[in-house]
Amino acid sequence: MTELLRIEGLTVAPLAAPGRLLVNNVSFALESGKTICVVGESGSGKSLTALSIMGLLPPALKRMQGHVNFLGQDLATLSNEQMRDIRGKRIGMIFQEPMTSLNPVLTVGYQIGESLTVHLGLSGKSLKTRISQLLEQVGIPAQRAGSYPDELSGGQRQRVMIAMSIACEPAMLIADEPTTALDVTVQAQILDLLDELKQRMNMGMLFITHDFGVVADIADNVAVMFRGEIVEMGSVRDVLEKPQHPYTQALLACVPDVEGKKPLKPIDYAWLNEGAAA
Repeated sequence: MTELLRIEGLTVAPLAAPGRLLVNNVSFALESGKTICVVGESGSGKSLTALSIMGLLPPALKRMQGHVNFLGQDLATLSNEQMRDIRGKRIGMIFQEPMTSLNPVLTVGYQIGESLTVHLGLSGKSLKTRISQLLEQVGIPAQRAGSYPDELSGGQRQRVMIAMSIACEPAMLIADEPTTALDVTVQAQILDLLDELKQRMNMGMLFITHDFGVVADIADNVAVMFRGEIVEMGSVRDVLEKPQHPYTQALLACVPDVEGKKPLKPIDYAWLNEGAAA
């Protein structure tokens, strides 16, 4: 099994306030064919960690320190031009809301084809054939290549985003809460599709979520983030069945049981006042 990604000491802060650490000393590794879920509430630093990997941090933020090694290459040292050869080709990314990621005035087939043209040089019949294959691979009829995003359902748009992200058969896929806006049935279909593609292509997958139900379904390993730090990391079984950190315990205590006997309740932060490490 190949180690794809190793993050060591990643730290991100605003340029205007370098002492305010939004991502603080984050470290973890990802292997081919495995899924690591980064879980935590909104604002915990999950998406900033993903954007740091891709070199897509907003201009107001900066990676202050740390290394992002992908297949032995430190991505943090690459220029934006060099990163363009990595994004989409070696590392794919699915964003949370497809309607903000898809261009409404371009057909979905055209948008899937962009990375195939840029990274693989495909054109003409070979390009059209590959677009059709990708659409069918994610469960959309090939003739929908001529459709515009607003002509598709939410689940279909997310499948288009998946097709775009795997078009060049990347070694690694980052999925940033790709099922948040979908209903439960469609969410399950998307998760099954991602797991199937991961196994077929032997991809490593970094999956960002705040949903422990999703974690239980797809994760091999789990990293729990709170206030920019990873407070607990381990196998999915260990983290879900034997959580060690008070924050992980508080998160899991908020998840209602399947039978609905345990009511949904807010996160209890009492442990912070008891001197527990944040």
